[in-house]
Amino acid sequence: MSTSAPNTSQKYSLRVYYEDTDAGGIVYYANYLKFFERARTEWLRELGINQSNFLEQNIGFVVTKVEMDNIASARLDDLLTVTSTIISLKRASLVFHQQIINQTQQVICRATVRVACVNFKNVKPTAIPESILGAFKRVC
Repeated sequence: MSTSAPNTSQKYSLRVYYEDTDAGGIVYYANYLKFFERARTEWLRELGINQSNFLEQNIGFVVTKVEMDNIASARLDDLLTVTSTIISLKRASLVFHQQIINQTQQVICRATVRVACVNFKNVKPTAIPESILGAFKRVC
């Protein structure tokens, strides 16, 4: 079962802290991946999904592929917004398009991120629990 998602998206705001930057006050590129991860996690939380409950059942999400384009630099104290959109939803995986923009609406970074639902006991893909799948279908 594969569903294409319309432009329903979630926005997550964050401030760039000193710990996010290099010696020049510019965000270290790998931290954009952390910002994307936080945005996806907060979206789950907004949908009423507590990942801790699924970890107790040995189920979780793992990133299986990332394509990221760094377009400009974010700097110390910038206010950033991460926009996340589900572009593909399947039985055991989903794909997000995410982008980070700064307070002047300049796109800083874009990524396409594929995540898979995995059973941590046997480290194999498993169906996304219906409670999560249903929540995503509602926003797609």
